[in-house]
This record gives sequence, structure tokens and C-alpha cells, in this order.
Amino acid sequence: MSSPEYIYVAIVDDDDSICRSLSRLLQTANFRPVCYPSAQAFLDDWKHPRFDCLLLDIQMPGMSGIELKEHLNQAGSLLPVIYVTAHEDSEARQKALASGCDGYFRKIAPGSEILDAIRRAIDRAKAAPASIHQPSHAPEGIQP
Repeated sequence: MSSPEYIYVAIVDDDDSICRSLSRLLQTANFRPVCYPSAQAFLDDWKHPRFDCLLLDIQMPGMSGIELKEHLNQAGSLLPVIYVTAHEDSEARQKALASGCDGYFRKIAPGSEILDAIRRAIDRAKAAPASIHQPSHAPEGIQP
């Protein structure tokens, strides 16, 4: 009997209640969420599973979600990133888009939309040749 393929999603958010809510949402969709209270905690976790997608808050103490994504880009990471933020800020949105995100949502967005964006981002990442994965589409949750 073969074991199922697990899909791991990291949630990086300093709000514990948001981490719990997103974690429950992901579990209902059969994802394996792993929560981190900060970008640095995520970077310091050397034993984490191979993640398929990252859900990042934008505004956090210390390193922001956008700074984390830029750090990962510089390290050559091709992981899909979806931002989930409580604040509507056009400058942050532009920086998020420039970082190459696969989605940008307000925390009040319907969970089904976030789950759909995660699925599409993971499917795109699996289908794209590893050397060229950069979203060539309008990220989910953003109107052109």
C-alpha cells in the first residue's frame, strides 16, 4: 500500500489566531500546514518538510513577508508564494507583485478563493520547468 503524497504549506504570520484559522482551512482541504510566527522562525527551521507553497503575511515585526520572499528569490527559491494581509496598501501590493507572488489576498477573502489559488500555484509550479518558474499570469486575488 502506497502512502499518500502530502502537500505542505507554510503559514508565516505573527497573528496566532490567523495561523490557527488558516491551518484549519488548509487541513480541511487535505493540506499539511506548518505555522511560523515570523519570517526569521521560518528561516531558522532547518528541519521543515519540503514545502509546496508559502502563505505569507506582509506586515510582521522584523522581516516582512515581502522581504522574506525577496530573500528566498535571492537564494534561488522557486516556491509559490501567496500573500494574505490584513491591510490594504497599494505600495505593499505593488511590492508584492514585483516580488513574483502567485496571489495576494486580504485576510477577509473567502477561504475557498485562497485554497483555489494555492492549488493553482502548486499545479503551475509542478508543471513549469524548474529554471523558469516565475508567474507569467496575473496573481490570484488581484484585479488587473
